[in-house]
Amino acid sequence: MTSPAADDDQDALLRFVEQFALVLTESGLPRMPARVFAYVLAEDAERYTASELAEGLRVSPAAISGAVRALVQAGLLAREREPGSRADHYRIYDDDVWAHIIMQREPLLLRYIGVLSEGIDALGDGRGARRITETIDYMQFMRGELPLMIERWRQHRAEHTDHQD
Repeated sequence: MTSPAADDDQDALLRFVEQFALVLTESGLPRMPARVFAYVLAEDAERYTASELAEGLRVSPAAISGAVRALVQAGLLAREREPGSRADHYRIYDDDVWAHIIMQREPLLLRYIGVLSEGIDALGDGRGARRITETIDYMQFMRGELPLMIERWRQHRAEHTDHQD
């Protein structure tokens, strides 16, 4: 049996998880994967089984199954298995999770640039063509800045022990 204080802590955690999951959902992540990701990000354990996630989020194991599969495919969670164990364990994919997430956007930027570059030839001179050209310039700029920004972030992170275990 858990103590009332532990129940209050768990309720506070779940309120936060729901709030952050809502932001993630508004950003395009499906609801249950957003909830699982928010929980794994905020809860203290290093690794979780599907059963532990279901219990922690107070949902069915079936709801967890699809969510962790989507998060593993997206590169947000890693799946591991201990030798001799039948249960998969899930953890945040990378200790520097936000840099990892941002760098995963690079292929999308390349795709934008490719489609926009092909499309610019179909447009005549005018405002639309100028906006597309500026969009291509912006995407190329962002693509070039991402690695530099991540490097600056990692230097910042290394200098601030608050972000290290």
